[in-house]
Amino acid sequence: MRRIFLPWATSAVFLLGHLMASEETELRETLQLQIINFNFETVKVTWNASEYPGTNLTFLQKLSSNEAYRPCSKYTLQQGYTAGCLLEVEKDEVLYFSIRNGTHPLLSKSLWISSYLKPRSLSDLSFQWHQGAVTVTCSDLWYKGLVYEIQHKSTFDAEWQSKEAKTCNVTLDSLDAEKCYFFRARVKTLESSYGSDTYPSDWSEVIRQQRGKLTDLCQEKSLFPNFILIAGMVTFLIASLLLLPLWKLRRVKKVLMPSVPDPRFTFSGLFESHQGNFQEWIKDTQNVAHVNKMEDGEWESIPEEAVVVQLAEMPKTAVTSPVYRQTAEEEATGEPGQLPRQLPQGGEVVSLGDVTFVMSDNSYVMF
Repeated sequence: MRRIFLPWATSAVFLLGHLMASEETELRETLQLQIINFNFETVKVTWNASEYPGTNLTFLQKLSSNEAYRPCSKYTLQQGYTAGCLLEVEKDEVLYFSIRNGTHPLLSKSLWISSYLKPRSLSDLSFQWHQGAVTVTCSDLWYKGLVYEIQHKSTFDAEWQSKEAKTCNVTLDSLDAEKCYFFRARVKTLESSYGSDTYPSDWSEVIRQQRGKLTDLCQEKSLFPNFILIAGMVTFLIASLLLLPLWKLRRVKKVLMPSVPDPRFTFSGLFESHQGNFQEWIKDTQNVAHVNKMEDGEWESIPEEAVVVQLAEMPKTAVTSPVYRQTAEEEATGEPGQLPRQLPQGGEVVSLGDVTFVMSDNSYVMF
């Protein structure tokens, strides 16, 4: 029997194969996978079920090329539909799997599960303090190609500080045992051993250590009272420096411009009834007495129970005797008092209590 070669039939077969390959590539791009190998104990394969809403995809797998595919025994669901599969493993093996929509295969693949390794987190950290350093140890995982990372920070640090080693025996230097420190650890894989698609382990539980002991609450030496004391002292010093010039300025002003007593409070009625006319006020004032001039030149005032106003005619010549009379205390101590005041020439002398006036025709002077 002779075969007949038809050129158009060859073109149709080629086109059909190209379409099937394109469809498979599109399906692989649409069906996104995430594979995680949890410490060589469980492998989790998940896909984006949102691309196939309302569809239960089937996951078939085997761990040897000589075996037949077996359906997944433990699916993970999303909104009631299959979205992944959990597989139990014991060591690093090649996983063969196929994802199908009914009988139509969407994706078939084989891979080493170690390429997606995520080590388990560390939970048995031990601490040994010695001379400003601490050594953190834990049990190494049974497989190699790992890096153990220890992080720490004090209550005064904003960021974690890291140190790595190929075994879980890491020494952290330059620590103060009196401070409270936080520690945590995790395991990472070496890219040279497992590739770039692996995952670091979860961080261990944060452990607090102070003075070489575990603690639930950090009790740092509070700097707040010292800060309050220093701030208060600085504030007081600044306030003193600011008020001192004002106080000195007030004293200088008091010396240069002394306050003059207001006569309205000493001489009742002088301004209320007589508008400051002292002569009219004198005429209305009772208990008026003249000042007698003594032989030694001093003026003698007559004491009265009430307010005494004394009038006297001033001599036209200068008064040589001082009005100032030395007190008994000044005589006892020998210290000079104030300088004696000289009465002005001419006019009448009026003594009212402890205040002395010299009156002229159009003015008066108070001493």
